[in-house]
Parts: sequence; C-alpha cells; structure tokens
Amino acid sequence: MASITTAPAYNIEAPKLKVSKDTKSYVHFIAGGVGGLAGAVFTSPLDVVKTRLQSTFYQQTMRQSNMHRGGLIFGHFLETGRLLARINQVEGFRGYFKGLGPNLVGVIPARSINFFTYGNGKRIFTELNHGKETAGVHLLSAATAGVITSTATNPIWVIKTRLQLQGNGTSRYSGSMDCLLRILKEEGVRGLYKGMSASYLGVIEGTIQWGVYENLKKKWSVPKDQIHPNQKLIGGKTAQDWAGHLGAAATSKFIAACIAYPHEVIRTRLRQPAENGVLKYTGLWQCLRLVAKEEGAAALYGGMTAHLLRVVPNAAIMFFCYEAIVQKYGS
Repeated sequence: MASITTAPAYNIEAPKLKVSKDTKSYVHFIAGGVGGLAGAVFTSPLDVVKTRLQSTFYQQTMRQSNMHRGGLIFGHFLETGRLLARINQVEGFRGYFKGLGPNLVGVIPARSINFFTYGNGKRIFTELNHGKETAGVHLLSAATAGVITSTATNPIWVIKTRLQLQGNGTSRYSGSMDCLLRILKEEGVRGLYKGMSASYLGVIEGTIQWGVYENLKKKWSVPKDQIHPNQKLIGGKTAQDWAGHLGAAATSKFIAACIAYPHEVIRTRLRQPAENGVLKYTGLWQCLRLVAKEEGAAALYGGMTAHLLRVVPNAAIMFFCYEAIVQKYGS
C-alpha cells in the first residue's frame, strides 16, 4: 500500500519542479528590468550630480570650494548639496533627469540581462561543480554576467554621460538621437565604446556585490524550519527576511562601490567629448596616471558621496523589486 501512494506523489512533483525552473528563468529577466527602472527613476538627481562631479568640467569649481578646507568626506557632502541646489536654480527640476532617457534605455535591458545571465550562469556553474552552489560559483556567475552586460550596453552609457555633462554652459547635443548621430559622425563606431576597458574593470564591483549579497542574504534570512506556523508572512517571507534582503542589497553595494569606485571616474573621463578637437584621455592606464598626476589621488574619488547616496538606495530598491517579483511570480 505504501508503494502505491508514494509513486503518484513522485510523478506529480517532478513536472512541477521543471515548470518552476522555467518560469523563474523568465521572471528573473522581467524582475531585473523592473527593479532597474524603479531604482533609476528615484535616484536620477544624484546620478546627474555624480556624473558632473566625476568630470573635468567641474574640477576647478571643486578645488575652489570648501571641499579641501572642510575635509574630503564633509567637502563631498557640501559639494553634492550645492550642485543639487544649483541644478534646480539654473536648469529647473527637469535638470535632475538629464540623461534619464538613455539611462532607462540602458538600465532596463542591462538589469534584465544581468539578472537573467547571473541566474542561469549560477545554475550552469552549479551543475558543472557537481551540484554544489559555492561562493566560487557566485563569483564566476557574477563576472560572466558583468562582462556580457557591459559589452551589450556600453553605447547607451556613453550617450547618457555626454547628455549629463551638459548644463555648465555647454549644450552640444539636443537629445539622445542627436548625440548618437554626432558621435557616429565625428568619432565613428569606436566612439560608442569609449570607457569599455573601465567598464570591464568595473565588473569587479558587480562581482563583489553579488558575492557579498548572496552571503548576507543567506545569513540574514530566517531558516524555514524556524518559522512559526502562526507567524505572519508577507509574500511568502517573514518581515525579517525582507529586511535582510534590503540590508544585504544596500550593504553589498556599499562595500563593492567603495572598493571599485575609481573605475567610475576613469570611465566618465574616457567618455567625455574632445575639447577643442583634442582628446585628453585615450586609454585606461593613461587616464589613471594623468588624473593622479594632475589632480591627485583624491580626484579618483570625485563624486563618491553622490555616487554612494545614489547607488546604495538604488540597489536596495532594485533588489527589493527583484526579490518581490520573483517571490510572487517565480514559482
């Protein structure tokens, strides 16, 4: 009698497991895009400030400000606040959302590709690792996802950067399409891949973030066998689980951004348009040496406060949306 009741249970469970896997693979793509969209819209003003503080167009203003008199960290907060106020005064509220169009065009597929590639890469590398999902699998999956995403979306980020640098007496491009056509005309297709080497260097940041996130998410989640039967669940998870996911996303992004931040500055400099027909920065190492020589090592952290103020809540919003959508529709 036992064998009769066991067989049907096994036959029913197997196809359910397969459908769940297929559905989750599809949902990862959608959830990543929605999360990226929400995070980009809410933190766009700080993204504009960060880009400007990273560029050479604003370095003279920064050197004359209280940043050095008030200390590097406090000075960055002052400069971030000043630039936020100035953008509103000079350019109006719409100035906070310059480059948001190409940013969204880039963020949505970038996050979709990244989450989709990471999720499927993790599954594949786990199978190759004899079914063991280790920290090495997480890191390898994150690095693969980062390289693929950076290669596919770099032209969009070049356009976004050029548009965001406008507003300090410069107005070279009337919009995203004008920017695209002028880059192709003046710089060729290679112009759309400026900063590519720095983007690949930035894969380190994404790899660190995913690795720390997976570790902290597991550590800060409540084990299923410890959940009380009468405990209230929100979307199938406890309030502590959701808080843990948010904390893991914010913490992992903060750690990764602090470690890998200089590549952000280098990438922005490489994507700047030529000044008077002269291209100042021509490569990753040339840019790194020149910035350090002319402006000091502190310049490699220009706009870091605005960057952290943006990317930490951005990561929390993005990963929360991602986890919520996967939890609701992924099984």
